[in-house]
Amino acid sequence: MADGTRDLTTGSVRRGVLAVSAPMSLGIFGVLSVGIADAYFLGRVGETELAAVGYIYPVTTAVTSLSIGLSAGANAALSQSIGRGDGDETTDRKALHAFGFGALLGIAVAVLLWLSIGPLFRAIGAGEDAMTEVAAYMNWWCLSFPFLVATMIVNAIFRAHGDGTTSAAFLVATAVLNIALDPLLIFGLWIVPQMGTGGAALATAIARIATLVGAVLWARRRGHLRLCGAPLRDVWGSLREIMQVGLPAAFSNAINPAGMAFVTAAVATLGATAVAGFGAATRVQSLAIVPMLALSAGIGPVVGQNWGAEAHDRVHRAVRFTFRLCLGYGLGVGALLFMLADQIGGLIASGEDDAAYTAEYLRVVGWSLFGYGVLVTGNAAMNARSRAVWSMGLSLSRILLVYVPLAWVGVWTMGFTGIVAAAALANVLAAWGALVACRAVGLLDGQTRVVDAPADKLSDKAARLHQQAEAMRIH
Repeated sequence: MADGTRDLTTGSVRRGVLAVSAPMSLGIFGVLSVGIADAYFLGRVGETELAAVGYIYPVTTAVTSLSIGLSAGANAALSQSIGRGDGDETTDRKALHAFGFGALLGIAVAVLLWLSIGPLFRAIGAGEDAMTEVAAYMNWWCLSFPFLVATMIVNAIFRAHGDGTTSAAFLVATAVLNIALDPLLIFGLWIVPQMGTGGAALATAIARIATLVGAVLWARRRGHLRLCGAPLRDVWGSLREIMQVGLPAAFSNAINPAGMAFVTAAVATLGATAVAGFGAATRVQSLAIVPMLALSAGIGPVVGQNWGAEAHDRVHRAVRFTFRLCLGYGLGVGALLFMLADQIGGLIASGEDDAAYTAEYLRVVGWSLFGYGVLVTGNAAMNARSRAVWSMGLSLSRILLVYVPLAWVGVWTMGFTGIVAAAALANVLAAWGALVACRAVGLLDGQTRVVDAPADKLSDKAARLHQQAEAMRIH
C-alpha cells in the first residue's frame, strides 16, 4: 500500500472503526456547529431571520446530500480498490476521476438551485418576509456549493486510505473559520457592513473556498490526488463504479432532509413560531447524533477494504460493533436531552413560545435517536459494500411510508405533538429495517445470502461451516 494508507484488513476491527470514527466526531461536530452558530446569531437579529433558517436548512441539507453521496461512491470505489490490491496508480486514477466529476456536477447543481430559489421556497411555505432573507442566504450558498462537493470528495479520498484524522482536521478548520466570520459579516464591524442572513452564507462561502485549496494541496503532498500516467484511462469505468454507489447514496442521503422539508411544511401550518422552534430542535438533534454520524464515516473504509479483501467475518464484526455503539450512545443522549430540554430550548430559541416547541421535540424524540444512528451506520456499510440501492430503499421507506404521512396526520389531529410522535416512530422502525437490510446483503452473519448466491461468493463463516460438515460426514 502507498505511504499514508492505513491497512484496515488486519488487526483489531474495533480499533480500525474507532481510528477513523473518533477524529471524524470532531470534524462532523464542526460542520454541524456552523448550523447551530447561524441559528444562534440570526436568532439575535430577529425571529424572521431565524424562521428563514428553518426553511433553508432542509433544502440545503438535501442538496448537500449530493456531495455526501458522491463521497460515499468515491469511498466505496477507492477502499475496495485498496483492499483488492489494485495498485497505487489504479487507485489514484479513480481518485482523480472522482474529484473532477464531483467538481463539474457541483457547478451544474448550483446553477439549477440558484434558478429555482423563488419557486422552491414558496412551495414549502416561506412567506414574503422570510423569502427576502432566504434569497440573501441562498445566493452566496449556491456560489459555494461546488467547493463543498470537491472538498467532500477529497475528504473521502483521505478516509478510503484509512486517514480519518486529516479529513476531520479540514472539516474542523472550515467550521472554525466560518464561525469566526459569522458575527463579523452578520452584524457588521469596522468597515464591514451589516449583512444579516446573507452574511452568514458569505462566511460559509469563504470558509469552503479556503478549505478546498488547503485540502487539495495536502492530498497532492500525500500522493492521494495526483496526475498519473494516462489520467483519462478507464474514466467511464471509474465513473460507473463511483456512481453505482454515488447516485443511490446521494438520493438516500437526500431523502431525509427532503422529507424534513415536507414535515417543515406541515409544521408551517401551525405558524412561524412553530417553524422556528422545530428548526432549532432539529439543529440540536443534529449536534446530538454527531458520534453516530462519525461512526457512519468510520464504518465505510473498514467495510470497503475488508470486503475488497474478502475478509467477510471482519465486516460482520465491524457492523455489529457499530450497531451496539449506536444503541448505547443513543439511549444515553436521549436521557440527557430529556433532562435538559427546557434549558436547551431557552438557549437556542429566540423566544419563550418557540423554546417550548423545541423542548417538547427534544424530550420525546431524543429517546429514539439510537434508531437513526443504526440507520445511518447501516446505510454507510451497505454503500461501502456497493449495495447503495438497499440503503436508498431503507431511507425511502422511512420517509415516505412512515415519517411524512404520520407527520401530516399528526399535525391535523394532535398539532405539534403529532409531529414529535411521527419523528420518534420513524427512528425506531428505521433501526429494525437496517438490521433486516444488512442481514440480506451479507453484512451481518447468521442469514442466508440473497445477493451473492454463487458458491465462490460464500461468506467466510459459511465456508468454514461447510468444511466442518464435510469433515463430520467423512468421519
